[in-house]
Amino acid sequence: MNRHPRRWLILIVLCLSTLVLVIDNMALNVAIPSLTEDLGASAQDIQWILDSYILVFAGALLTAGSLSDRYGRRRMMVIGLALFGGASLAATFATGPALLIAARVLMGVGGALVMPSMLSILITVFDEAERPKAMAVWSAVATVGLVGGPVVGGLLVARFWWGAVFLINIPIAALAIIAALVLMPESKGPWRKPDPLGAILSVIGMTALVWTIIELPRYGFGSPTTLAAGAVAVAALAGFVLWETRVSTPMVPLSLFRDRNFTGGSLSLTLAEIANGGLLLAATQYLQFVLGYSPMETGLAFVPLAAAALVFNTIGATIGQKIGNRMMAVTGLVITAAGFGVLATVSPGDGFAVVGVALGLMGVGGGLAVPAAITALMGAVPAEHAGVGSALNDTIQQAGAALGVAILGSVLSGTFTRAMPATAPEQARHSIGEALALAARTGDAGLARTAHDAFTTAMSTTFLVGAGGVLAAAVLALLVLRDRGPAALESVPEAEPVDA
Repeated sequence: MNRHPRRWLILIVLCLSTLVLVIDNMALNVAIPSLTEDLGASAQDIQWILDSYILVFAGALLTAGSLSDRYGRRRMMVIGLALFGGASLAATFATGPALLIAARVLMGVGGALVMPSMLSILITVFDEAERPKAMAVWSAVATVGLVGGPVVGGLLVARFWWGAVFLINIPIAALAIIAALVLMPESKGPWRKPDPLGAILSVIGMTALVWTIIELPRYGFGSPTTLAAGAVAVAALAGFVLWETRVSTPMVPLSLFRDRNFTGGSLSLTLAEIANGGLLLAATQYLQFVLGYSPMETGLAFVPLAAAALVFNTIGATIGQKIGNRMMAVTGLVITAAGFGVLATVSPGDGFAVVGVALGLMGVGGGLAVPAAITALMGAVPAEHAGVGSALNDTIQQAGAALGVAILGSVLSGTFTRAMPATAPEQARHSIGEALALAARTGDAGLARTAHDAFTTAMSTTFLVGAGGVLAAAVLALLVLRDRGPAALESVPEAEPVDA
């Protein structure tokens, strides 16, 4: 494969596109109190404002990846960025919760079109020698956006108003569109017959699955809502798998899962993302409710993670070619598990020092492991299926993160309730937020201390479970992943180039 002369400029465009998606979602969390007051949004409205995006985004990913392979990856990315920017403009000036939810739905569609195209473009313009470095840069930018989102959001809300967290998307999206049209080549896979039934089943199945995961902590396993959504998810996804194995031109080539690198990378990333979803949920509450940090200070507290990830993404890209993706992934996952273990030792009086060390370790581990696992996974994807392969990777990570919030969130809340004394008011036994609010209203300093201790105990249990999940991912990577030899690399077919 000839190296594209503008490949590093193209990487800048991909990083810009990543930033606009990641920063927006993280910044929105900081803007929630302000927009709640301004729009008169109820708790249910807020839930829909947050969840409508992820439902549509996760549900449409596989179909969007297939469309990018069929109609052109640059084309789908530009359309997605335009839709995301336009929907952001609508969200900026929304006058009520319903309009904001509708805008978030459109943003989810735009994000689903953008995300698979980015990774598929990356693997088609960079060859095997340079791909790890490009992947490391792209992953590092995503991590910086994840951490920087709350900080940017806090600054924008403090200086302007809540709509600014959406308004900032528009110039970034416009710049990315212009740069994509000027710099990027178009690429697509060979022509294949459309698979509309596969697309419908994947959208229904993934949307129902994510809905079930989101609602699980609220309703529990036995509620009719959870059972009905779960049944729809199982039926639609089972039908999707059955159909894809029988149709002559499947939307998703399930034969990819026969490759041990694709399967091993997928399962390792899922387990790691489950743990990371729990990390953000528990650590942000600890920093705000126990240490008393503001939302902006909480965002800044994750700087050690972002800085370490940025440095070790770069280091990993350099040494990864010498020791291979397998050992890089295993080493990174073990270091990440150590970070979870350190977090499990935190007590209410420790302050930030222990947390900072743990987050630094997790940044080191993630910086080494995630790009290596994604490189192994995507290295197993033929170039003609780059879009749908990228969508599978994105879907795996989104589902893993959502599962982490649901599963580890249940561990956190259940352990907190059990750790609170039976004599505590019933309202205070559900969550630390409610306990501290009650303590503030009644002036009960003892209840606040008890809640801090109970939450720290619950957080330790949650992080021990997270550490176990990451260690399981390390074992899986060690046993399943294999580094590809030169002959295997040469056998990967090229994507079909299209004149820009």
